Amino acid sequence: MSDTPWYRDGRLRYGVGIEDTFIPQERLGHRKLDEYELTQHYSRWREDLELVAESGAEFLRWGVPWYLVEPRPGEFDWSWTDQVAAKMRELGIRCIVDLMHYGTPLWLENSFLNAAYPERVASYSRAVAERYRDVWTDFIPLNEPVVNAEWCGQNGAWPPYLMGQDGFVKVLLALARGMVRTQQEIAAVHPDATFVHVDAGFLFDGETSPLPREVLEERRFLALDLITGRVDSDSPIRPYLAEHGVTDADLEWFRENAVSPDVVGVNYYPHFTMGRVDDGVWTPMHAGAGGLRALLEAYAQRYRRPIIVTETSLVGTPDEKITWLRDSAAVLAALRAEGRDVVGFTWFPFFTMVDWLYRFDHEAPDEWFMEFGLVDLRRGADQGLERVRNEAFEVFQELARAARG
Repeated sequence: MSDTPWYRDGRLRYGVGIEDTFIPQERLGHRKLDEYELTQHYSRWREDLELVAESGAEFLRWGVPWYLVEPRPGEFDWSWTDQVAAKMRELGIRCIVDLMHYGTPLWLENSFLNAAYPERVASYSRAVAERYRDVWTDFIPLNEPVVNAEWCGQNGAWPPYLMGQDGFVKVLLALARGMVRTQQEIAAVHPDATFVHVDAGFLFDGETSPLPREVLEERRFLALDLITGRVDSDSPIRPYLAEHGVTDADLEWFRENAVSPDVVGVNYYPHFTMGRVDDGVWTPMHAGAGGLRALLEAYAQRYRRPIIVTETSLVGTPDEKITWLRDSAAVLAALRAEGRDVVGFTWFPFFTMVDWLYRFDHEAPDEWFMEFGLVDLRRGADQGLERVRNEAFEVFQELARAARG
């Protein structure tokens, strides 16, 4: 077996991901949001993993439901994840493990604002890495920190329900500390682990308000800049951070504890990654292949690390998905030909997901189905959700086979 890490062997790999948002906290008008539960992945996980293997994917983005794995502080229930990990090993699926995908356990008071959050998430992540070190070697400490901070700290939609720029900064700072401590704790027990830090790409069109566009342009990189120790008194984002309570001591902590991603993951959706911001309201725009290229180039230039597309897909007909698969493949081929270190492509989500807005409504999950996937979900007479491949599944297979060589 080669000692060269998979992301350094010069190849492009195709993978898929299963939507794994977990927001278990409920309150009046806010339902529990667990995508595994809503899509019946907890009961149909074997079939789902077999479909992943059939697709030709060389890796799978898949998340651990922290709130179920650690139902009480320091007490772990591995009964379900043990079975899943064993099946992944049997099928030869490389799992890039999502450790934190938006939600915290019910017992963690005030969620990300809890003073113990960075240590709690790091302790849980270390426990995962220790238990599964023989099968899982690749870890995402936290998915989309800026989106997380927006929904939890700026828009008041998810716990801890803060609002405005002050809330955004408070939540993002806590998330970033947790990302650092997670990488440190996993590295302590799994020195050969690979760390993929996943960011949601944003592209802005025109002038923005209430924050100027130049602030938003810098803010989109804030979590990765913090954890890599790039933010100091001369950083363009420093006045914004100071206005919202970030001290020199905070920034010094990040510089002293800086961690480096092995791979930078970028999430891009052609229909809503670019948009206008007016009075704080995001209006999405179609950006297409040009937006994907612009975003990958921006992250490659800023961080000088291997780049992987960790999420992309669209809601549309199979023909529209096929077109996007081929357009994306062309962008990646062109960037690689130009010397860009692009190492992977992920169709995410692999199958139908339930729109996050389900949380704020009373309708059945089916009313909120979003057909992003290569596999569609169809409700049967027994209320089971059948997995149905669409035409884009075969095209993904074709691209994945060609990439293997």
